[in-house]
Amino acid sequence: MSAPNVPASAKPRAFVLGDDLRWRVPGRIDLTVLAIIAAVIALPLRGLYASTGSTMEEGFMLVFPERVAAGDVPNVDFLHLYGPASLGVLARWYELFGHSLASERTFGLLQHIGVIFAVYALTRAWGRIAATSCAVACTLLVLTPIGLSALGWEGGVALGLWSIVFAVRSHNIAQQQHGHERASSARRNIVVAGLLAGLALCFRPDLVIALGLAHGWLLLRRRRRQWRGFAVGIGLGIIPMVAHIIRAGIVPSIRGMVLDPVVYLRPGRELPRPPSWSVIDGALQAVAEGPPPWWRLPAISASHQLFIWFFLMIIVAVIHVVVAFFALRRVGNHARAVTMMVAALFGLGLIPQGLQRPDSTHLAWVTCVGFALLPVSFIEVSQWRLPRLGARPRALIGGALVALLLLVVCPFFTYRAYLLQARVAVGNKPVPFEVQHNGRQFWMGEYHAAKASNALIADLAAMSSPGQRLLVGPADLSRTIYSDVMFYYMFPELTPATYFIEMDPGLADQEGSRLASDLQSADWVILSNLWTGWKEPNASSKHGSEVPNQIMADHFCRVGTYENGLMLLYRRCTTGDGVNPADVGEPSAHQREAGG
Repeated sequence: MSAPNVPASAKPRAFVLGDDLRWRVPGRIDLTVLAIIAAVIALPLRGLYASTGSTMEEGFMLVFPERVAAGDVPNVDFLHLYGPASLGVLARWYELFGHSLASERTFGLLQHIGVIFAVYALTRAWGRIAATSCAVACTLLVLTPIGLSALGWEGGVALGLWSIVFAVRSHNIAQQQHGHERASSARRNIVVAGLLAGLALCFRPDLVIALGLAHGWLLLRRRRRQWRGFAVGIGLGIIPMVAHIIRAGIVPSIRGMVLDPVVYLRPGRELPRPPSWSVIDGALQAVAEGPPPWWRLPAISASHQLFIWFFLMIIVAVIHVVVAFFALRRVGNHARAVTMMVAALFGLGLIPQGLQRPDSTHLAWVTCVGFALLPVSFIEVSQWRLPRLGARPRALIGGALVALLLLVVCPFFTYRAYLLQARVAVGNKPVPFEVQHNGRQFWMGEYHAAKASNALIADLAAMSSPGQRLLVGPADLSRTIYSDVMFYYMFPELTPATYFIEMDPGLADQEGSRLASDLQSADWVILSNLWTGWKEPNASSKHGSEVPNQIMADHFCRVGTYENGLMLLYRRCTTGDGVNPADVGEPSAHQREAGG
C-alpha cells in the first residue's frame, strides 16, 4: 500500500532506507552532525579513562580474557555467566594492543560508539536533526552507567542494533524497484544481518528475546526464500558459541550460561520490582550515592528517580510499538514505518534486563534504545496531530523532549554522571585513587581502600613466588556477595586458585560448591572487608556453607592487616606457624564508621 500523504521529509537519503552504499564526500551538514556527536562523546573521555572501576565486573573483563589466552575454558575452568565471544575477542585485542586498563577501556569505548552510531543509523530515516538528538540521548545513557568497562552487554547490543540496521536495509531494498542487482544487494544485507545477530548472541545469549522479536516480525513480512540468507548468516555468526559448547561440553555450558544466571544466581541478585520509593535497593548504588557528586539543579531524590525511571522504561517501550503499529496502518509498508516497528520491538525485547535488577545500570542498558527513540516517535505522532508543523520544528521539539525527560526523570545517572567525568577531563576535579603494580593500574574511589590495596599488593609481591595460587574473596566466605577480581589482574604471575574468580551469592557459597576444595589448593588468600556491609532485599543476606571459613581458620595464617582490617592477607600455614583465625566477617573500624 502506498502512502501519498507521506511528506518528502519522510524519504531522506539514509543507509537504513536502502540508499546506495558508495563513498561520497560528506557535506557540511553531515560533518557538523558527526562533529556534534563526536564532541559529546569526547568531552568526558579523559575522566572516563581514569574513573573508578568496579573491582569485580571490570576486573573480570581484565582477568577472564587473560585466562582464555592461557588456555582456560569458561564454564569449565572459571565461572562465566555470559557468552564466550566477548572474552575471545578481548583476548585477541590484548594481544594486539597490550594488556592494560587503558586498552580494556578503549575496547569498551568502541562498543559504546557501536551502540551510539547504530542508533544514529536507524533514526537517520527521520533526518539529521532527529538522528543527532537520538544519538546524543543514547550517549548520555551508555557512557554513564559503567563508564568504559568492556562488558559483553554493550558489545552484544551494538551488534544486535547493527543487525537490525542491515535487516531493515535489506527489506527496504527488496521493496524498491526489482532487478538482479537489487535482489543480490538485499540478499547480501540479510546475510550480514544474520551474521551480526549470531555474533550478538555469542556476546550475550539473553539478547535472544530482543533479536527474536525484531527479526522475527521482519522476516514474517518477507518471502520464505529470503529467510535462507538470514539463516546462513546466523549460522556463521554462532560458530563461536558452537565451538565453545564443543570445547566446554553441553552440560557445563548449559549450567554456566543458563542455569547459573537464570536459576541459581537470580535470588541473590534480583531487586524489588518496582524499585523502592524511599530507599535505594542496590548495594553498589547506595555506596555511589553516599557522597554524591556535585549537582545544584533542583531534582527529585535518587530513589524516586529509579522508581519513576522503571515505569517509564516499560511505558516508553510500549508507546514506540503502538506508534509504529499506527504508522504501519496509516502508510502501509512504507520504509520508515517498518524501521520504526523493528527498532521498537528490539527495544521492547530488552526490558527483561531491566526487570530482573532495576538499578541505574540495568535501566540505562535498556533505555539507551527506548529513550533514544523518543524524538522519532514524537515526529510520527506530530505528523498526524500537527500536520502544519514543519519537519525541522518537529525534529527540534522531539530532541528537546528527550533532553527534558532525562533532566526530570534521571538526571543523577545521566547529566550528573556525565558532568562529573567532564570536570575530571578538564582538570576541574581530581582523578580517583590509583592502585598499581608492575605497570598495571586500577582506580578506586575511596582513599582507605586504595591505600590498603597498595600496601597489600606490595607485601604479596615481596613474599609470593611465580606460579603460586591465589584466591580472592570477601572476608566472610559464607556470603560470597562480591569479589575484588582486580587483584588477580595485578598478579598475572600467580594462578587463580578457584573456579569462582567472580563470586556471587547462591553460587560460590552454596552447600557443596567447589569453593572449599579450591581454597584447599591456594597458597595465598586475600580477604576483603570492603563489602561486609552489603545489604540488599534479596537472598544475598543469607549465609551459605561455612566450610570455606573453617578451612581458612584451620589452614591459613594471617600475614597482613591493612587499614584496620579493610584488607587481609593470608598464606597457607607451614610447620611452626601459629594459626590465626580468619576474622570472618568482622568489619573494620573504618567500615563501621562509613556505615558498611
